[in-house]
Amino acid sequence: MILVLGTVRMPPENLARARSAMEAMVAASRAEDGCLEYGYAQDLLDPGLIRVTEMWTSREALQAHFQTPHMGTWRAVWPSLGIGERSLALYEAGDPEPL
Repeated sequence: MILVLGTVRMPPENLARARSAMEAMVAASRAEDGCLEYGYAQDLLDPGLIRVTEMWTSREALQAHFQTPHMGTWRAVWPSLGIGERSLALYEAGDPEPL
């Protein structure tokens, strides 16, 4: 399993305007083959910080995700939303264990 974890930052005043673009990205990504989980969450204590959580079945599925039209559309709106700081990392994980 492949995990992508990290953050994206934008000016807090742009969050409302970004919502529809983020919703479209999340919905389209969740529909992709190989996507197990895909989510954006606003940090409650740090306005403008969006936490990104993705789970993919394989690196190949993640690479295919990077080539999708909705990924291109999402990247194209970054400048208008003031998205500048991105910090994402890929992790390989084994089978989940309940805590």
